Amino acid sequence: MRLHPAVVSHAEEVLREVLRFTGPADAILSRYFREHPKLGSRERHAVAEGVYAVLRNKLAYASFSESGHGPAMRRLALLGLADVVGTDALGGISPEEGEWLRRIAQIDRAVLPVALRANLPPWLFEKLVARDGEAATLQLAGALNQPAPLDLRVNALKAKREDVLAELAKAAIECEPAPYAPLGIRLKKKPALQNLPLFKDGAVEVQDEGSQLLAQIVAARRGEMVADFCAGAGGKTLALGAAMRNTGRLYAFDVSEKRLSKLKPRLARSGLSNVHPVVIAHENDAKIKRLAGKIDRVLVDAPCSGLGTLRRNPDMKWRQTPESVCELNGKQTSILASAARLVKPGGRLVYATCSLLDEENEAIASQFLASHPDFALVPMKDVLQEQKIALEMQDYLKLSPQVHRTDGFFAAVFERRK
Repeated sequence: MRLHPAVVSHAEEVLREVLRFTGPADAILSRYFREHPKLGSRERHAVAEGVYAVLRNKLAYASFSESGHGPAMRRLALLGLADVVGTDALGGISPEEGEWLRRIAQIDRAVLPVALRANLPPWLFEKLVARDGEAATLQLAGALNQPAPLDLRVNALKAKREDVLAELAKAAIECEPAPYAPLGIRLKKKPALQNLPLFKDGAVEVQDEGSQLLAQIVAARRGEMVADFCAGAGGKTLALGAAMRNTGRLYAFDVSEKRLSKLKPRLARSGLSNVHPVVIAHENDAKIKRLAGKIDRVLVDAPCSGLGTLRRNPDMKWRQTPESVCELNGKQTSILASAARLVKPGGRLVYATCSLLDEENEAIASQFLASHPDFALVPMKDVLQEQKIALEMQDYLKLSPQVHRTDGFFAAVFERRK
């Protein structure tokens, strides 16, 4: 069945705004769909996925679009849509456009110049090649340029993983247990989860397996005082609260009231009552100082470039620059130092990012240890063994999409000396 001819013009219009990179692509798409309520779910899906295809393949598509006729933005939109639904499903295109798309589809991507195959901004491609070599970088880029699967975390307060798997199978949703996270489930497709009783009742939450593992290595226990220092919308907060079996006290700190407000409906579904969301002005807020030296476990999921999440947010690679990463490094150092004050003697501090860059990861961890002699690194291999997670790591957790099929994550665990 062909898509409505208007889909191409909608894709072209929203793509024009997204490619200005003034804000996150998902937010721009959401607003656009609110402003165009007559678009059906099939059309919305095609437009959104077509836009993401362009973002993933921007350099290659820009090169392809130098041929063909008509406005450049339309050519880009056509390439993205054809990638998602196929040329034959596109309504309202001319015979010439159809022929052009078929010719493009026959190009062997494997013989393109490496920069076009990687589809990464030059500064990032060069940085990764210098560190990992060209072959490994192309492998990583290939994984980052694939859409991510949909992972769920089972809320252990409300359900068991095997029961959820059985319920999903009954609903004809293809899924399998996640390979590393004990409560993780990976779906083969992306169903409308909000209509599922399992989701409505809080038995499952959407959470990448890598993010679930980050929450697990915090090793929060019953009755402890725990802080999620950069809680955001609270995905890891919910996982921590369930790990604590709804006991103790869990602080969810964030500087954004808007982000924390997204936690409220999720909290209501989860059945957790041990979570205390707190809006702070900055990392040195007096609300934090009052808790100095009192917290058992602190998670710092630091603001970062997000370059490990390109499967979900392909626009991030075009929105970040070496300068913006450098600016983030200052924030990461400051936030980690401030969070460290909360940790009590014998307590643990976990620093995490969804970045692939050394300067946001190992460099920040090394710098922290050099300036905080009262903290020692707990080797990640020991933490994973404690938590019975079957991953081979050394000092740090380093997850990558081409190896672990998760988003790219980094984590370091520090313990305050007694």
